[in-house]
Amino acid sequence: MTSAHPLQPLSGDDLLQRFQALDAFLCAHQALWKPRPFTHRQLPWESQHPELAQWLRNRTLEQAEASHNQPTLLEDAPAPYPELAARAESLSEIGELPRSEPKHLPSRFSVDVPGRKWQQINAFSDSLTFNRPPQHWLDWCAGKGHLGRVLAHPEHALTCLEYDPALVASGSQLSQRLGISARHIEQDVLAESADKQVLATHSPVALHACGDLHVRLMHLASAAGCRQLAIAPCCYNRTAASHYRGLSTAGQDSSLNLSLDDLSLPMSETVTAGNRVRQQRDQSMAWRLAFDLLQRELRGTDSYLPTPSLPPAWLKKPFAEYCRDLAELKQLAAPGERDWPGLEAAGWRRLAEVRNLELPRGLFRRPLELWLVLDRALYLEGQGFSVRLGQFCPAQLTPRNLLLLAERA
Repeated sequence: MTSAHPLQPLSGDDLLQRFQALDAFLCAHQALWKPRPFTHRQLPWESQHPELAQWLRNRTLEQAEASHNQPTLLEDAPAPYPELAARAESLSEIGELPRSEPKHLPSRFSVDVPGRKWQQINAFSDSLTFNRPPQHWLDWCAGKGHLGRVLAHPEHALTCLEYDPALVASGSQLSQRLGISARHIEQDVLAESADKQVLATHSPVALHACGDLHVRLMHLASAAGCRQLAIAPCCYNRTAASHYRGLSTAGQDSSLNLSLDDLSLPMSETVTAGNRVRQQRDQSMAWRLAFDLLQRELRGTDSYLPTPSLPPAWLKKPFAEYCRDLAELKQLAAPGERDWPGLEAAGWRRLAEVRNLELPRGLFRRPLELWLVLDRALYLEGQGFSVRLGQFCPAQLTPRNLLLLAERA
């Protein structure tokens, strides 16, 4: 569903209006997106939508893979799928942030930076259009400080905060070599002492700082009186709390109750992986699903039993041995002799079903992510910032392509 006009970033009243529309959509359809097909043999919503459930269960693993990253394009699915897909797409629409002229950087700046990361850094940097020119950049969870150096070139001041001492040392050497005046500081940004590192004169930036790390920056930058702030959030499930706590007034007023499992939904796209990695992932999941059938029988309980993540070497064992060892690990009764090829085949059939039954959940990935980012935008508005929210690069470069630009008058 595309608009007749070019899409714009969200700002002003649009932020709250979109948040409320997303909130209503997500709350109304929780039964469709909260239960995980991997842990349920029968999903609660299947009895309400039997035709859709059967249609999805009859599709192949290859068909599921083809639809996974673009679930809204699955046009021939039975109701209510097409209507939900159209609504999810229109609620997820958001324009690109305006770009400044690309910086002309010496080629040596990109040495030591993986290609995709370098493209993300440049797209992020080109999207930082503030009314006042920043004086002192603060690169939050900076790693080696690649982003900070791009922003600081040629003459801005730069402070990089990073937890890992090896990255701090390496970043400091790189800055010296590239002639950038930068302070690289070893700092746990979640520690109490972090507040001393954020000054009113700083313009903090965070490109893909996970969960609590970017939320901490929002709190400290607001308290310090920073004039500007730019955050591309990531990994909303990386948080110490067991359930999501709304940041803004609107977020706190929402009846949406999000577990860590729910918060991981926006991150569930499969990244472009090579054939070998995909085959290993599929085998691991098919074997786990086969073991799930076995453990339900061994325990006499038709419920999911969480299993730990296993080293890749486990997939080199014969399937029967894998099941016996996993049963022993979970302290279950020994499975004895059985039709192992039949059980393994059942695991692969379940994998195809699970991947297809995940497609309705996939419709809510971007709406939930946008809801979470808008909660952050509305929090910053409450702290006196004027906020713009838009895309800073295409989803192919990174699915985490939403950028919050906040500036105080």
